[in-house]
Amino acid sequence: MRIVHLVPHFDNRGNGVVNAAVDLACSQARLGMSVTLAGVGEGSFRRLLESEGVTVHSVPGTSAPRLFSSYLFGVRRVLRNCRPDIVHAHMVPGAVIGRLLRRGLRYKLITSVHSSGRFGTRLMSLGDRVVCVSNYLASEMRERGVPSRKIRVVHNGPLGSPRLPPPPSAGHRLNHPAIVTIGEPASHKGLGDLISAFSLLADREPNAHLYILGDSIGRSQFERQAQASPCSERIIFCGFVADPTAYLQSADIFVLASHREGFGLALAEARKSGCAIVASDVGGIPEVLDGGSAGILVPAHSPERLASALLELIENPTKRDFFRMKAASNLEWLSCQRTATETLTVYNEAWGRAPAKHRERSATVTG
Repeated sequence: MRIVHLVPHFDNRGNGVVNAAVDLACSQARLGMSVTLAGVGEGSFRRLLESEGVTVHSVPGTSAPRLFSSYLFGVRRVLRNCRPDIVHAHMVPGAVIGRLLRRGLRYKLITSVHSSGRFGTRLMSLGDRVVCVSNYLASEMRERGVPSRKIRVVHNGPLGSPRLPPPPSAGHRLNHPAIVTIGEPASHKGLGDLISAFSLLADREPNAHLYILGDSIGRSQFERQAQASPCSERIIFCGFVADPTAYLQSADIFVLASHREGFGLALAEARKSGCAIVASDVGGIPEVLDGGSAGILVPAHSPERLASALLELIENPTKRDFFRMKAASNLEWLSCQRTATETLTVYNEAWGRAPAKHRERSATVTG
């Protein structure tokens, strides 16, 4: 089977959509498929992809409207050369282009919905099958009018990815109790709530430190918020970290305070490292945390509840160890191999080569 993945770029910038697509492409190549990945510009994932047997094509322009034509013609050249059986689009521009270029090319178009809110647009229904990375996103797409017959749920599986090197022999040196979060410094990631929550608990836990991994143009507003806090010297902005494993291995607690989240790859990576986890009860997060049994779920937009949960784990080592154990258990379903196998089933089904067998992984939300 010949597969072409359309992604916005293939650079290691902490973009969850790109990371998930790279994981899938490498896993499919390991299964013996002919896999091509097309994105804008050059990228730091190129060497990894090519070492895994994935063909990489840089296309000109961007998906911005004024440069859309150069992007379209670049993708067209790739598709005409590859003659794929499957075109798998991971963002809206790829979905639109994949639909426009079908004439004269015999392929099935698969789209992946990775994000909630405005990024999970109904335009993703242009695919013959619409793959959602969580049950939550599948429900959201149905509410937007996407036919249920098109929707399939395939959870992300980052564990076992060549993108994540073997864990280091020792973790990063952090001040303890160490609270770590990973993600783009942005309002929808709840970073403002987390900084407020940390400020609420800081007096009670004078040795606690907060480490923020990630970078974006919006970082400065959160730095100003941290500087205005009386515990500013204990809020550390680490910037983008290509491989956060050493931080996760040293963390006492991992936090994801998002206001919306389609899945949350960082949660899976934190689970692998055996972190005690506190996360917002939104989107696909409860599914990644086994319905809440592998971490503590708190309401989004609630610094007070977040601070309370963090204090509970800091002050109760027995409970913290319990949640470390729960996070590190039942990880098989988060593997790259499982995601690649289930995605292949969707491809075959789109071609009519397999019966429509699809099952959503149950997720009972608690906490």
